[in-house]
Amino acid sequence: MNFSVIICGVGGQGVVLASRLLAITAMNSGFHVNTAETLGMSQREGSVVSHLQFGDFIKSSLIPEGGADLIIGLELSEVARNLHFLKKNGKIITNCKMILPSARSSNEKYDSEQIINFINKYVKSTICIDFSKIAKIAGNPKSMNVSVLSAAFYTGFLPLEYNDFLKTIESEIPEKYRDINLNAAKLSAETIMLEGNNE
Repeated sequence: MNFSVIICGVGGQGVVLASRLLAITAMNSGFHVNTAETLGMSQREGSVVSHLQFGDFIKSSLIPEGGADLIIGLELSEVARNLHFLKKNGKIITNCKMILPSARSSNEKYDSEQIINFINKYVKSTICIDFSKIAKIAGNPKSMNVSVLSAAFYTGFLPLEYNDFLKTIESEIPEKYRDINLNAAKLSAETIMLEGNNE
């Protein structure tokens, strides 16, 4: 079994940390893991994309177009920009909240509903939730990356165990931030369960 994931967002959202937590969970589950990041203007809300593959045998670090089983989105418009990586029957789980580019022109318009409709048109298995709100309730908006990642585990969109992900948080997140991130992960799972999105 091989599985390929694109994690995308903008600078400051914690794409690289989310990729690291997923990679460690996969390694602890006995899989080989390859990762690669493509970093834009990460300090200025530029695009950040992580390619992560795990399985029995991984050939390369970068995922080719049409090769990803799953896109995990921390920012909605970045998901739309990376749709070309997704397989025909791939899945998406994403934060619904958009971050407007700081360098956008005054003529540019960003409509989250239109972007959601565009994504849903091409991808049947899509979950879009305001994970930013969940992270805020958990105690820190910066835990949104953990919240989205937790939902990917809990829904079964990732072929790894949700409880193993919680163990990764406990072992890898510094003690100062551990409880907040565990809370964000559990609140995310509860939201998925209440909304009936778990498979």
